[in-house]
Amino acid sequence: MSLALDDLHVAVSDGPDLLQILAGVSLSVGPGEVVAVTGASGSGKSTLLAVAGLLRRPDSGTVHIDGVDVTDASRRERTRLRRDSIGLVFQSSSLFPSLTALEQVELVAHMAGRLDRDARARAAELLGEVGLGDRLGHRPAQLSGGERQRVGIARALMNAPSVLLADEPTAALDDERGRAVMELLAVEARRRQVATVVVTHATDQLVDVDRRLHLVAGQLCDPAPGTTV
Repeated sequence: MSLALDDLHVAVSDGPDLLQILAGVSLSVGPGEVVAVTGASGSGKSTLLAVAGLLRRPDSGTVHIDGVDVTDASRRERTRLRRDSIGLVFQSSSLFPSLTALEQVELVAHMAGRLDRDARARAAELLGEVGLGDRLGHRPAQLSGGERQRVGIARALMNAPSVLLADEPTAALDDERGRAVMELLAVEARRRQVATVVVTHATDQLVDVDRRLHLVAGQLCDPAPGTTV
């Protein structure tokens, strides 16, 4: 389970000019590795995840998942890959208000046409592993912010993805709950050997990551010695 981004370029129109969002970004993430990407607001962190998650095509460069070049995959194939190979955790948990925690996770299997007894058991098991075994029947309004994000993590892992991408997953949480969610992401990524990328501005909540990179001027770099990013 791996993710490889090579020489990604993305530019957008800025009046008569082009604004370079990604300028030759390369990143390789191995099985069970957790990489945190920090950067100022507007630095391109979400664009990087959108390209890695096949939600956006780069202007140039390549995206490989499990060693397969998926950069030019068709719309249908990209949809399938996002369903089967990529787990997404969002800034907001994005849960359906009327569904229970268990139903939120089961929905992933249902959308893939795989909701059977085994899938239901897996959904319950995943929620148990993220500490919600006693919250299966609770709806989002009955859960705390941290609990809702845990449901989101379980949901992202439901189809056993190769790649896990998290976009500001702790932005709506206080420091204590944010660190707990980050720690949970790392534990689950290593347990399942999922290549994981987390983009965040909450550098004080980063715990137990393998690498920290900083996105600036459209390029990834190592944080300067002594910094907290």
